[in-house]
Amino acid sequence: MLKGISPVVSPDLLKILSEMGHGDEIVFSDAHFPAHFFGRDGARVLRADGLMCDALLAGLIPLFELDAYATPVVMMEAVKGDTLDPEVEKKYRAALGYAGTIDRMERYAFYERAKKAYAIVLTGETAKYGNIILKKGVTPAD
Repeated sequence: MLKGISPVVSPDLLKILSEMGHGDEIVFSDAHFPAHFFGRDGARVLRADGLMCDALLAGLIPLFELDAYATPVVMMEAVKGDTLDPEVEKKYRAALGYAGTIDRMERYAFYERAKKAYAIVLTGETAKYGNIILKKGVTPAD
């Protein structure tokens, strides 16, 4: 156990976050996301069964700088004829302490982007469209 690191951030997730470079992306997916299917294209897949996405986001954001040169947060848009639950975005924003722009991507475009991610974290999130991509930025010098 390390001091100052949330217990929801596993050693494997901490390693992945540390390995990522500026511009690399990480997906935090809902429990229904086909992570292992996309992971076979090269993205690492970590399991975080039972952990909700907002808890993981809140645990990692003190350790992770969001990209300041591009929109650093992407979520999936609703499929035509379906609706988004605005509470999902609201709780993710609160967990990240993020008030900036969130890009929305069509489902299959989101899947294609996920294939190129550095890693996919398959969470226990059950909210519909509960998938989010974060783009890593440069850690500011102290």
